[in-house]
Amino acid sequence: MTDWKNPPRLFIPGPVKVDEDVLQQLARPTLGHRLKEYVQLHKETVDMLKKILYTDQNIFLSSSSASGIWEASIRNCVQMDEKVLCTMCGAFSDKFASITRSCGREADELKVDWGQAITPEMVDEKLASGNYTAVTMVYNETSTGVANPVYEISEMLREKYPDVLVFVDAVSGMVGLPIHFDKLGWDVVFASVQKAWAIPPGLTVAAVSDRALEKAKEVPNRGYYFDFLEFAKRAEKHQTPTTPAIPHIMALHYQCTKLLDEGMENVWKRHKEMGDFVRAWAKENFALFAPEEYVSDTLTTIKNTKGIDVAAVNNALQEKHNTVFGNGYGKLKNETFRIAHMGDINMADLKELLGWIDEEIK
Repeated sequence: MTDWKNPPRLFIPGPVKVDEDVLQQLARPTLGHRLKEYVQLHKETVDMLKKILYTDQNIFLSSSSASGIWEASIRNCVQMDEKVLCTMCGAFSDKFASITRSCGREADELKVDWGQAITPEMVDEKLASGNYTAVTMVYNETSTGVANPVYEISEMLREKYPDVLVFVDAVSGMVGLPIHFDKLGWDVVFASVQKAWAIPPGLTVAAVSDRALEKAKEVPNRGYYFDFLEFAKRAEKHQTPTTPAIPHIMALHYQCTKLLDEGMENVWKRHKEMGDFVRAWAKENFALFAPEEYVSDTLTTIKNTKGIDVAAVNNALQEKHNTVFGNGYGKLKNETFRIAHMGDINMADLKELLGWIDEEIK
């Protein structure tokens, strides 16, 4: 039985391992969320997030998983009689479509096989009908290790469909991959903090455009907990609508400081170097699941070409080294396996992990 007091070191695609210095931030004395001390914490954190996400628009901190902002983007920015184009290339982009329908909105599917990417030409062909007011995308599909070409798609959208709202799930992409929010012309992008932010789960960072807030004013029945207008109202006072996950925000402030000190270009370079290292190992021993031109720099999904028992290898690593990596997701279980290389995971960690896997498979 796993000892929950001594949990394994995580190389699954989230939650990822959290370093001791970050955990210490979660143990700091708490603050009153309507007092000046919290106002200062919130303002400083948001100011840094704007630099990290390259935006002058709105940053909201949601004490929820990222799934809440899936729902928020639809409920706030899509009328009941409007249609959303949902681009689908894996488990989580597929889920965005089901969330859209669960909110009572019509979702039309642009769907490719798992392991393939969404391209600008595909999106253009669907939007040319003029039937859609919004499009959903996943930047980095955690189930398949595919990084969609969102910069190229966004350039096409700005040129040809400037009135279509753009909602982007960047859960396993934010921080590890570039996000120039204002330049991209997105309306909502979000990520929970248990992936490349390297913080325990329980908080989500969202950037929301000014035009998304204007659209929300026209949409009735937005709910309360995820109402963007409530977030915006409280953001003017550097607060949140409801009691926030203050320890997580302390840890986020700490991580933002570290990221800006490192420089975002260096952060992205570091993630790419780790991705290159894992991919080289995967190609030598197995094969990549994602096409080379669409590989992710935060996690690698590997084809299990040797037919290893992924669960058995994982069990061995847990027993011998108190470490685990990710099995394939959903229908890809045991056909693939996944290794995270994001957040505070470093090259030494990866060399150790891959060496241990080598020992087991040989």
